[in-house]
Amino acid sequence: MTTETPEINHRATLRRLLTYVARHRVRFIASIVALLMTSAIEPAIPALFKKLLDSGFQAADSFPIWMVPAVVILLFAVRGLTTFSGTYLMTDASSRVIYDVRQDLMRSLLKVDAKVFGWLTPGLAVNKIISDPQGSITSLSANTNSLLRSASTFLFLLGYLFYLNFQLTILSMVTVPLLIVLVRRLHKRVSKVGGLEYESQQRLVNIVDDAARAWRIVRTFDAAGFEQQRFEREAWNLRRLLVKRTATSALLTPATQVVSALAVSIILSLALWQARNGQASVGDFVAFLTALLMTISPLKQLTDVSQSFVHSLIGLRGAFELIDAPEEPDPGTRELPACRGDIDVRALEVRYPDSPRAAIDGVSMAIRPGQTVAFVGASGAGKTTMVSTLLGFVQPTGGDILIDGVSIQDIRRPSLRRHFAVVSQDIVLFDGSIAANVTYAQPRDDARVEACLRAANLWSFVEQQPDGMEAAIGVNGSRLSGGQRQRLAIARALYKDSAVWIFDEATSALDAESERVVQQSIEQLSGDKTIILIAHRLSTVRRADRIFVFEDGRVVESGTHAELVLQGGRYAAMVRSQDVTIDVHP
Repeated sequence: MTTETPEINHRATLRRLLTYVARHRVRFIASIVALLMTSAIEPAIPALFKKLLDSGFQAADSFPIWMVPAVVILLFAVRGLTTFSGTYLMTDASSRVIYDVRQDLMRSLLKVDAKVFGWLTPGLAVNKIISDPQGSITSLSANTNSLLRSASTFLFLLGYLFYLNFQLTILSMVTVPLLIVLVRRLHKRVSKVGGLEYESQQRLVNIVDDAARAWRIVRTFDAAGFEQQRFEREAWNLRRLLVKRTATSALLTPATQVVSALAVSIILSLALWQARNGQASVGDFVAFLTALLMTISPLKQLTDVSQSFVHSLIGLRGAFELIDAPEEPDPGTRELPACRGDIDVRALEVRYPDSPRAAIDGVSMAIRPGQTVAFVGASGAGKTTMVSTLLGFVQPTGGDILIDGVSIQDIRRPSLRRHFAVVSQDIVLFDGSIAANVTYAQPRDDARVEACLRAANLWSFVEQQPDGMEAAIGVNGSRLSGGQRQRLAIARALYKDSAVWIFDEATSALDAESERVVQQSIEQLSGDKTIILIAHRLSTVRRADRIFVFEDGRVVESGTHAELVLQGGRYAAMVRSQDVTIDVHP
């Protein structure tokens, strides 16, 4: 990484953020005006001291004494009002920016290419969508607030200093070049360490996500100590980087104060010399000294804010990476309003990048409406890739698939997937009620919900719940048994009422009773829906109209259960190895 790369990245991130800020420019401008008004009041305080020293303590009748507390109270009241208004408007505007960024992040997550999920874990996605925008933009908002107040206060005080004593103020600028060089060098260090700190934090999020998501495996393998060590190593690395960044940031404050003190000491000595030689009044001296000392605080805040500003941009850049992630390709332009479930696979080839061989190698097959077909074969034979290609998650590198005579390449992905219902071994449920999971993303019809729950043999369980269909199922169905989760997934697929059903190892982790329910669902759908079964357990596929045996990305055998058994080939060997009853007349 070059020394200029962080600065370039920060500028790009800031420009990206400003596109969101521009949508709410009126609120931001109003907040800036209020903050500038606050800063404009600051020079009035030393000016009041000058007035009191030059006239108030010398001429008793120069102005009424009661005006002094009235003016002081009025100044602080106005400053308080403008401070509140500026802070409130800035917070309101920044919260709208957070909302807009989160919307774009969620929209990107829902459309991102499937390859991105190879590195984007659930915990990391949550961090990028929830934590990064909230923390970074809130911090940037607060820093911008402080930056505006500090910078404008410094400029107003500097203008007042020029008004009081032009020569001394010019002389105070001699240390500015030294201050700029110092700040730039420390900024580069903070930016580099801050980037490493952010990456370490993301790795720590992934470790915690693994431990929470796979807690059963962790405990089964007695791997609590192993996971604790992983966490401790990365947490210590994060702590070390945090200390480095904080130390660098902390070094900036005393360094700038020393440089500022150098300028103040020179100016203070010259101001005292002028006062003693009668070139300035006591009021001029006190006003100049007060204004000069008041510039140190906003100058210190400017250096403190700059470090936090850089760190916030690093976090925000991580969020924007998700927005910039490539979207899932969708070359289709046609809609498929209705579907019969007629599937033709023609010399299909799928080859993954950098793979030595094709995952699907010249597969051809015909699946007619209402047929039940099965894909069987060893792991890695190409069954899952075949289904992923049917659903449009994988792009063919050769051949084609036709749905009702239309190439899937010509059909828009949402329209294509609307006609598929998938029930897999990796059941995914949503935190909510039973009914909400059945009707997921579709209009609710309670009569249909009940019918689907009955068909999935889950209605008796629902009736036992105090809240019935409104009973909460917990995160990913944590309050349900494995069989109940599978049945609920079947009810959801039934409610969708798609033309093509895919059962992807849907019975591999089920007990005999739950497997029987899935088998009943398949039998009820047979003849009405096109059904594709993917299974290692051959007892679930023996009644299929046609069985396709996959090996190394090719279909090496096809036929009915009876035909394949009689052939005595690979399928027959699989049947014997699983001790499945060899029935040539199913």
